[in-house]
Amino acid sequence: MTLIRKSVLHVETIYVDGDKEAKKPLTMVAAAAVIKNPWFGKGYVEDLSPEIKEKAPILGEHLTKMIIDYIGSGEAVEAFGKCAVVGLGGELEHASALIHTLHFGNPYRGAVKAKSYLAFNNTRGTANAPILVPMMDKNDEGRRSHYLTLQFAIPDAPAEDELVIVIGAATAGRPHHRIGDRYSDLEALGHDLKNPAAVK
Repeated sequence: MTLIRKSVLHVETIYVDGDKEAKKPLTMVAAAAVIKNPWFGKGYVEDLSPEIKEKAPILGEHLTKMIIDYIGSGEAVEAFGKCAVVGLGGELEHASALIHTLHFGNPYRGAVKAKSYLAFNNTRGTANAPILVPMMDKNDEGRRSHYLTLQFAIPDAPAEDELVIVIGAATAGRPHHRIGDRYSDLEALGHDLKNPAAVK
């Protein structure tokens, strides 16, 4: 039985933001897989791990290939993230299960040579629900220029018994970033950048 009912590739490129042309166009890409929720109709399932170990690697590799095939290389990806939407017949935990595991994330992290964890969200929704893919710099969680969100929808998914599993990528930061970064705030607040929990 095929795991994935259908795949969706959503792409948008920003050339002008506000009334100013971008120095570097920002392309954001989302690769989504619509699958049957493996826990639908089973009631409360205590151990989700068998399905996670079976399905998460397949999804991670499939979606990673879609992203890399479109963008051209892992090096071209500057920001990344992931999300899942579970249909109303499932639990929020089902949305979390298949993306919050190294079995899912490691193929993507490895392909883009990332150091950061993947930004994420998990939601419940009906068909055509907003799918929001949060992203951040693949190597620096404090780099605010790459705090991005890609939004799209799939008209026929998720059905009540489905999950939509998504990874996202961006080739640049916001076109006119000018709000500083986390490190300048820490310094202004008197924190030691080598030990942010400490105050000078």
